[in-house]
Amino acid sequence: MNILLTADESAAVGAGGGIFITVFYVVIIGAFFYFALYRPQKKEQKRVSAMLSEMAVGDVVLTTSGFYGIVIDITDDTIIVEFGSNKNCRIPMQKSAVARIEKPDGE
Repeated sequence: MNILLTADESAAVGAGGGIFITVFYVVIIGAFFYFALYRPQKKEQKRVSAMLSEMAVGDVVLTTSGFYGIVIDITDDTIIVEFGSNKNCRIPMQKSAVARIEKPDGE
């Protein structure tokens, strides 16, 4: 009879230990997703927002479509960019369409 009682007690302890192992794995997987996916994405968003906030008139920008242009005017959400040597080619676009900003050589 004692053999059956000890077997039941060890099974109950083993089931409780399984819950802790499951919680441990969930925490490990959550930490992996945080450091591998969420944190780098937040870092990139901060970099892009800082880049767009430092944009000034006269900066050379590279758009997401691959065109280089010079910033002519900046408003809250849009910019006007002049493309090429033709002074009549000015296109308004969203700030989010800017992929990279290059400051003029004088600075």
